[in-house]
Amino acid sequence: MSVLQFVVSIVLFAVLGFGIGFIFNMILRTTWLPVVFAVGIVAGTLIVQKIVPGIWDTVILACGLLGTVGSGWTIQTLRKKGYRMF
Repeated sequence: MSVLQFVVSIVLFAVLGFGIGFIFNMILRTTWLPVVFAVGIVAGTLIVQKIVPGIWDTVILACGLLGTVGSGWTIQTLRKKGYRMF
């Protein structure tokens, strides 16, 4: 994997994690459930496929999880500031 692919993958997974987590937060009206889903999906996939991820894969997946945590934090902040639609 080249450095450019690695950097683009980090950004892509973080944005995807944030976007999908934000949409789930708005639909399900829960704050941290998308984080549980993300951890469950990643762990389940690794267990079922019996894959041991390398350091590059671990960093990319962790950035996706950070994006999901960021979406939960953003929704929580918006709710505290009075936005009732979230």
